[in-house]
Amino acid sequence: MLIFSGGLDSVCTGAYLQPEYELYGITFSYGQKANQEIRMAKHFARILNLKDHKIANIEFMKDLYAETNALTNSKINIPEKFDYSIVVPIRNAVFLSIASAWAFAIGAKLVAYGAHKGDKQYPDCRPEFSRKIEKAFNSGEIDGIRLGLRKKITVWSPYRVGFSKSDLLKMGYKRLGDEIFNTWSCYSNTKIHCGRCESCNNRKSAFAKAGINDKTVYKV
Repeated sequence: MLIFSGGLDSVCTGAYLQPEYELYGITFSYGQKANQEIRMAKHFARILNLKDHKIANIEFMKDLYAETNALTNSKINIPEKFDYSIVVPIRNAVFLSIASAWAFAIGAKLVAYGAHKGDKQYPDCRPEFSRKIEKAFNSGEIDGIRLGLRKKITVWSPYRVGFSKSDLLKMGYKRLGDEIFNTWSCYSNTKIHCGRCESCNNRKSAFAKAGINDKTVYKV
């Protein structure tokens, strides 16, 4: 089970896991400005030959986040460097809860999301968080697991095995070639990458560190 945004990290995570797992993907529409994510998630779901791909509409979360978050609120400018305004409150916990419910229902053993070593500023990307939520989910289904009706899950991320964003990029590029430039990283509601936001800047840096010529089209 793969949380699949259509971004560089989730696509590369899928490419890394694909040889070993039959992948199911779930993409979340939570009211984010970056609506290109959904389109690219559908595109890469076909390329990675996901067994099933669901788009989960949870746009009501935008109202809950109200004026606190730059990724969902049109009145807040998206920063060029890390700022806590781009940390969506327990976003990964929400995503992982829904993905894990699906995983338990179909007997999947792994629930993966694309957090990596460069995400250390995001609390719900850290290995400590993924280990604890994994324990909580398995505890919540412990009776079904003991009865053999459910399978124990592992909440996995590249961060848990020490992969950086550039590590992921190298693996994804090896498997997908130039398709990797079609992944979507930008936080803005634009048709091409803005080239200014924190996520675009991280994308540029990852290509540079990986030694891969970045063919992504940016506004700047």
